Amino acid sequence: MTETKKPPFILVDGSSYLFRAFHGLPPLTNSKGQDTGAIYGVVNMLKSLIKQYNPTHMAVIFDAKGKTFRDDIYKEYKANRPPMPDELRSQIAPLHAIIEAMGLPLIVESGVEADDVIGTLACRATAHGIDTLISTGDKDMAQLVNENVTLINTMTNQIMDIEGVNTKFGIPPELVIDFLALKGDKVDNIPGVPGVGDKSAQALLNGIGGIDAIYQNLDKIADLSFRGSKSMASKMQEYEEQARLSYRLATISIDLDLDYKIEALRPQAPDHQQLQSLFAEYEFKRWHSEVTA
Repeated sequence: MTETKKPPFILVDGSSYLFRAFHGLPPLTNSKGQDTGAIYGVVNMLKSLIKQYNPTHMAVIFDAKGKTFRDDIYKEYKANRPPMPDELRSQIAPLHAIIEAMGLPLIVESGVEADDVIGTLACRATAHGIDTLISTGDKDMAQLVNENVTLINTMTNQIMDIEGVNTKFGIPPELVIDFLALKGDKVDNIPGVPGVGDKSAQALLNGIGGIDAIYQNLDKIADLSFRGSKSMASKMQEYEEQARLSYRLATISIDLDLDYKIEALRPQAPDHQQLQSLFAEYEFKRWHSEVTA
């Protein structure tokens, strides 16, 4: 990762960390039986990020309730996902309150996903020559990586730059959308092209190019050296509509009409009184002692 001259603009995928903290950490409750484990996990991650990077600009972004434009495109989008457990849902409002009391800009935009807000803000920052660090555990975000945009998985402390994307996916960041469109994504229920896996998707993309190039050069697929290459052209032809739908579903928006200006997204002074109250209520004793000291 290239060293930046100033602290970067940090965009936190709050929803990604909320789910990962809930499913990846031991359950935690206060003495009243309120679930607090996911709150603790996300706040701990935020504190760690701030301590490590001391960013001049930062925002924490969460998914809003309700459907998004992708549900309008494809009714089965994310249909495999079970409903959010009540034990997790009950932690969202308290977590938002703590983040705001910490002085961190909090963004929740209806009709889109947190990914789209992050993609748009990262794109704006790049246009202004500002280095952006996206804190997420979501592999789809690799499509946003460029010379100015890097990912960090704070739970594993793994950083992913352009070289890291190439290493992980076997293709550069600009082909990540095509990669997801070809192989599909079971988590988000993106259909992809049946029979296309990691190796065949890599071979198609590295041998021919993105989705558009592939459909302009179907006759070249048989010459590629991967299992099933001889019959892949007819399969691609049969499922072209599904492949192009998958491409649209996998594409993170980078041009939303958002009111937020990069310059305004700055951490503010924490509200110590509010933090004392919230940390006392949810019984985060160490954090409570830190703000009362």
